[in-house]
Amino acid sequence: MDRLRPLIIGCAALALQGCVAKAVVDVVTLPVRAVSAGVDAATTSQSEADEKRGREIREREERLGQLDRAYARQIERCRDGDAKACDKAAAIKAESKALLRGEPEGD
Repeated sequence: MDRLRPLIIGCAALALQGCVAKAVVDVVTLPVRAVSAGVDAATTSQSEADEKRGREIREREERLGQLDRAYARQIERCRDGDAKACDKAAAIKAESKALLRGEPEGD
């Protein structure tokens, strides 16, 4: 048993060197990883910007379609003599024009 003790201690020392070295590397690289993660979180990639722009365009086109259908309904009622429908049609037309110019929607 006494002969095995130095061998066990030697093996344990070699094994622990790898653990200690890994821990040192982890501690040294931690600030670099933290800064890198912060930069990634703070910046927008080109593909993310493209996706966002595409989503905005689709939403705008959907809203323009809704406004166009609502305008058609109100114009039909206006032609039937409904004065309120004429006012609503004018408001819808104004919103459509503003949306086409790129102005923010007035909710």
